[in-house]
Amino acid sequence: MGMKKAVKIERHEGEREMGGWETPKRAECRIPTAIRCPPPPKKKSPAMAPGKRRAPPKNGYFNPPDLEVLFALSQRREACV
Repeated sequence: MGMKKAVKIERHEGEREMGGWETPKRAECRIPTAIRCPPPPKKKSPAMAPGKRRAPPKNGYFNPPDLEVLFALSQRREACV
């Protein structure tokens, strides 16, 4: 009837025995290739060059009438001796 063939598997030197688990080799299992990094942000232009003075505002500075009240010095109490 049928003759069974015996297949002999030989281990080569340096080859390890596989325990049934292998690294997946399908394309969807691979780590995607690295995308290119975005360019660095551009430097902001300096608001004012060092050493240069700004011109005063055309309309003048805002000067509320009660501004001095905020900075008025209160009378100091003298220490009790």
